[in-house]
Amino acid sequence: MMTKTLLAAGIAACLGLATAVTQPANSQTATPPLSGQKPLIVGHRGASGYLPEHTLEAYKLAIEQGADFIEPDLVATKDGVLVARHEPIMSGTTDVANRPEFASRKTTRKLDGVDTNDWFAGDFTLAEIKTLRAKQAFADRDQSHNGKYQIPTFQEIIDLAKSEGARLGRTIGVYPETKHPIFHAAIGLPLEDRLLDALKAAGWTEKSSPVIIQSFEAANLRYLRGKTQVRLFQLVDADGVDQDGGIILAAPFDKPYDFVVTGDKRTFKDLVTPEGLKEIATYADGVAPWKRYLMSAKQVIGADGKPQDLNKDGVIDERDRVLLPPTDVVKNAHAVGLQVHSWTFRNEPKRLASDFKGDPAAEYKAYLALGIDGLFSDFPDTAVKARDGR
Repeated sequence: MMTKTLLAAGIAACLGLATAVTQPANSQTATPPLSGQKPLIVGHRGASGYLPEHTLEAYKLAIEQGADFIEPDLVATKDGVLVARHEPIMSGTTDVANRPEFASRKTTRKLDGVDTNDWFAGDFTLAEIKTLRAKQAFADRDQSHNGKYQIPTFQEIIDLAKSEGARLGRTIGVYPETKHPIFHAAIGLPLEDRLLDALKAAGWTEKSSPVIIQSFEAANLRYLRGKTQVRLFQLVDADGVDQDGGIILAAPFDKPYDFVVTGDKRTFKDLVTPEGLKEIATYADGVAPWKRYLMSAKQVIGADGKPQDLNKDGVIDERDRVLLPPTDVVKNAHAVGLQVHSWTFRNEPKRLASDFKGDPAAEYKAYLALGIDGLFSDFPDTAVKARDGR
């Protein structure tokens, strides 16, 4: 379990948001990745645009579609086994709410300071979780695979990556995220050493190993840096963007939760300033900001002061926003030796700015032109084709 001393040691000393801009995205010259290699395509929760997220079936599909890495978000069961779920709460991605035998397990806990009423993975043994079945988390996506697939353990995901890599003759990387490390430590199920033990057993202990660990918390990454040489990435979150494309910060998406615990006033914006990026470089190999930190999009406001419905479909969404020039975040990160991975890229037209005219490949190409070193996609096949010019 992380101690208060370790938490305090893990606070990043960073200041202010990088808002300097360069030329517009549609006219900028493509910047090469810092790695000097093709940007990584990460299957976000597997091929989660097609199949229920965080299932072996979704991970296998992502691999078949050409993903370089697959991404499991990790939470712990009551008996201390790491399993893949987007959150410790399970109602949104499993059938637990429809299982009468578990009705009494629904409870309220504080999750990053927010009272949350749900079924928590830490209240279930692995055997019990294995009786649950996954479901598609997005209501507007294919629901026909709901109820078919189990929740996998981290070990099963490692085994899949190795077996599929051997079958296909290429290395498949695994990109685990430690979900809510402080929460897990508080309930007696710390994630860090369990994760490191699994990686050691897999033979993945070096910077060159096919694994990258990510976290929204900084203290968690600092602790890991003291115990492993595998690559670490600092995630950077936000609550949304305003009508002008500015980053909106609202709890619990405003700062790493370890900052909250220690009373640190800095926010996620502070992590992507030149000073903040320099600090991240002392404990991580890269930074993974939400894509709007790299290039945002604003609404077009009419004479009535309201957002204009650019495509005349009667709904105001991403299709009614126009791109802003890119920020200097990628340039500044590369300047201090940090690679940049960004998230999350999705195919649905309603999740694409108007500039892309409903074509997800156009969005991939615009962000790849910024020089990012990798990206997370729910639709790895589309991402791979866009990256490779197919």
